[in-house]
Amino acid sequence: MIFKYALIFVPVSLILAYVIQVPPLWIFASAIIAIVPLAEWIRRATEQIANRVGSAIGGLLNVSFGNATELILAFFVLAEGKTAVVKGQITGSIIGNGLLGLGLAILIGTWGRDKQTFKRERAGQLGSLLILAVIALLLPALFNYTEQSRAVADASQLDEYLSLGVSVVLIIVYIANLVYTLFTHSDVFAADEDEGEQHADWSLWKAIGVLVGATVVTAIEAELVSGALEATADKLGLTPFFLGVVVLAIIGNAAEYVSAMYFARQNRMGIVMTTTVGSSIQVALLVAPLLVLGSYVMGKPMDLVFNNTIELIAIAGVAFAVNAIAQDGETTWFEGLLLIAVYILLGMAFFFVTP
Repeated sequence: MIFKYALIFVPVSLILAYVIQVPPLWIFASAIIAIVPLAEWIRRATEQIANRVGSAIGGLLNVSFGNATELILAFFVLAEGKTAVVKGQITGSIIGNGLLGLGLAILIGTWGRDKQTFKRERAGQLGSLLILAVIALLLPALFNYTEQSRAVADASQLDEYLSLGVSVVLIIVYIANLVYTLFTHSDVFAADEDEGEQHADWSLWKAIGVLVGATVVTAIEAELVSGALEATADKLGLTPFFLGVVVLAIIGNAAEYVSAMYFARQNRMGIVMTTTVGSSIQVALLVAPLLVLGSYVMGKPMDLVFNNTIELIAIAGVAFAVNAIAQDGETTWFEGLLLIAVYILLGMAFFFVTP
């Protein structure tokens, strides 16, 4: 019920931005609040679709529409030339979904239960893709360090060439992952037996319509957030980089967080893993490469060189933590707490890092 009334912040944020024209901090805050109930509607639509077509496709749709909002938000920030903030948003999305999103889902899902289970095959495939993402995102930074140490004259241009090549390979791997998951090995990623039969109350077209509509409105709110980002950071005494890594990442993935926690309470851990870890993978294998390719079309070139070492450590930490916890095919509340603790530790480091 609270989500229903919170939708009032959608028109409120638009009025504050385009009619009254209040200070950016108020626009930023109202747009953030407006995104929360929109995320709940995305969750509802995803649930209805998942009940009709299965957890694998339902989780993929939730991840895709959730990250579509984030992709649009990142393009708006990129258009303003803030490539460091966009890279921070990429990092924040990967660690936010894999650590905070999954950790919260496990905590809520195991409340009153000893443990929850899921297919180890699903977790193993997701873990392998995470490792690939770590290698792909580490490579440009290591290449840049090597070339800079040798004082290569056109090192920046080589970084761009490598980033473009890596982006193309990652997109190809992501497409291959879809074929593997949905077609050639669909039986492995079908709904877990303990998820039981689920009943869909909406028609498929109604669910798709709500999903698309909520995503479009969320994108509008995301534009307001990006426009007020820098002024809000100055007002709060924070760096735009920190807002990109933490605040924008959480906002952009609000739909996944809400969905993951809801499905965890329904003991549907298969779709939880697809929604959280799968979202981190989609950011690394699809969203980041699309931003790189799109940046050249926009005339605002961005490479995949993460110059901040903490970002690289954070991304590698996600792969390590998720693989360590998911390898046995079951989760407990303490494992969820550990994931959240790792996220908080990384968040503190990003708060104190020198921009």
